[in-house]
This record gives sequence, structure tokens and C-alpha cells, in this order.
Amino acid sequence: MKLFCRQFGTGQPVIILHGLFGLSDNWVTFGRQLSEHYRVLIPDLRNHGQSPHSNVFDFQSLETDIAEMAEEFGLTDVYLLGHSLGGKTAMFFALHNPMMVRKLVVADISLRKSPPNRQHQQLLNAMMAVDFTRATSRSDIEKQLQPHVGSVKLRQFLMKNVYWRDRHTLDWRLNLRSINDNLLSVFEGVDISGNWEGPALFIRGAMSDYILDSDIPDLKMKFPGAEVKTIANATHWVHADAPGEFFELVKTFLDH
Repeated sequence: MKLFCRQFGTGQPVIILHGLFGLSDNWVTFGRQLSEHYRVLIPDLRNHGQSPHSNVFDFQSLETDIAEMAEEFGLTDVYLLGHSLGGKTAMFFALHNPMMVRKLVVADISLRKSPPNRQHQQLLNAMMAVDFTRATSRSDIEKQLQPHVGSVKLRQFLMKNVYWRDRHTLDWRLNLRSINDNLLSVFEGVDISGNWEGPALFIRGAMSDYILDSDIPDLKMKFPGAEVKTIANATHWVHADAPGEFFELVKTFLDH
């Protein structure tokens, strides 16, 4: 699948993979900062942003898409950064394509299989319930989401996925039906043989439970070169909660 991809800068390539319900636009500010030193590529994952939709949505397909993108751009030696869903995709990619990845950064996701997350299902239900025939502006959509998504920050994050399908009609860029149908696949663990021995950095939010202390021994078995950094007062969206500290951690790791 040919993914929509934003590119900035020149030099050593860095691929950034967004999380579930995200899109490349979420990482533009970070990517532009990093592009002062690197060539930064930020794709929209399948069923997200401006990339094509598909009924197939699992880590194998996500990983294959990245491999095809790397081939399209002639990339054979990359730094790979991913958050949440993108972080798991990055781990799968590194383990299956060890010679293509020089350094790995994973933001707030572990190896383990997780039970279906009630919040993710609630967000999907809220988005699928939006009646676009009653929406003449973006604020109309946000009003429909408000009873189900109390957090202003979270609503604004979801609203980045709203676009004008034509002059009169708003819609979601996300393929909500496919994501909903395949939601269990998103919570699968990284359970494949072998390990990846390159330099790896795992960054977690202190207020998040996606990387627990009990997850770290397994992470270091699968990624022996891994170090784990914790950002205080940050949630699962660690890069958004502490953008300055997150950027410095990533840049220092990539530079050395």
C-alpha cells in the first residue's frame, strides 16, 4: 500500500510512526525540529490520515506498508521512532528487518498483549455515532463528541481527523469501521522469536501504565540494547505532554 508521507530535511533518514487515531500532522512540529539534522519521513498509517483504507488492519500489514515505503524512497538504513500503535509497528519491523534499522525509539508501549481498552472502544463508538448530516461546521461535530469525550485535549486530538469531503460535507479521514472490526489486533503482543540487538530507547510517561516496571525485563530480553527513560508528569501522550524533554531525549539518543 502506498502511504501518504510528509518529508522534511536531508541526511540520515528517520521514520516516525504515529499512534491509533493519530496522523502524520501530529508530528509535524517535532519532525521539523528534527529535520535540522536529519531527513524525516512521517507517513499516515493505513486507515489513517490521507493514506488508503483497507479492511485489513493488523501489525503484519502495517509493517509491510513501512517496508514498501522504505523501498519506494530507497531507504536501507533508518532510525525508526513510533508511538503506541506506531511503537509496536516499529518493534515488529525491527525484529523482522534487523539490517534495515540502525536505531529504534519506542514511545510509551511495551511488548505485552493488552486486554481490549475500554477507552479506545468508547472513542470509536463516539466517533461512529457522529451524525454528519447535522454538522455544518467543525464545532458542530465537537458538540456531538462532548457528551462522550469529556477531555478537551482528547476531543481536539480526535478533531484533527475531520476534513471537508466536499464543499458541503464534513467526514472522518479515519476508516473507523475497519479499525473497529480489527481493534483486538491492536492489542496483540509482540510475540515473535529472536531479538534485535541495536541501540533502542523506550520513553514512557510516569502517569501512564503502558510500560510498567514489570515489562522492562522482557523489553531488555527482546531488545538487549534498550534503555528506558521516564518523563515525570506525562501521560501516554508523552510527546505532547512534555515536547521539549521528549525532543531532547530523542535527539541526544539519535546523535550519539
